[in-house]
Amino acid sequence: MKISELSATTGVPVPTIKYYLREQLLPEGERSAPTQASYGERHVKRLGVIRALVAAGVSIAEVRRVLETLDSPPASAHLLLGSAHAAITPRVDDSLDLAAAEDLVAGLGWTPGLCDEALLQAVARALDGLKAAGFEMPAEVRSAYLDGIRKIADAEVAGVPTSSPEAAVQYVVLGSALVEPLLLALRRVAQQVASAERFGDGSTLR
Repeated sequence: MKISELSATTGVPVPTIKYYLREQLLPEGERSAPTQASYGERHVKRLGVIRALVAAGVSIAEVRRVLETLDSPPASAHLLLGSAHAAITPRVDDSLDLAAAEDLVAGLGWTPGLCDEALLQAVARALDGLKAAGFEMPAEVRSAYLDGIRKIADAEVAGVPTSSPEAAVQYVVLGSALVEPLLLALRRVAQQVASAERFGDGSTLR
């Protein structure tokens, strides 16, 4: 199909397709003339992935890393999912002390080498933020977080499709980009429900 037909099929404007081609996010079509190329199902599928990622708020740089993972997927599903997470997880200061983060995620079953270091850095940065604010997480709350997060993760990983690397990466990346805001919103609703159940009788803080 011509680029105009590719645009009509996918709903992606021709200028956007040309931009993806220039950025090498989309592979070149088969040349039929110096100024014409033919595109196929591979391009339709790739545009679907790109469009979904961009719509989810994934940056072009992160899209590029996700596509690199798709083009050269690791041998195991575990490494593939790790690569997908790494593609959308910004690295922070390598000098961060990860000891507290490692102690916390050990409660999730983590052992050295089980996840990308960028994820540990993100946990460490969050813990540093709590410490700087003078906020101390009660032990029972910490335990509830770990139990709840592990149950969510188990359910999510059980749902990872195994039909293709594209399907698996899309599930993980879009699940991260789109579901994490939902988790935050649900947490706040649950807090208000719990608050109403505890303080709804007119109890005051002292």
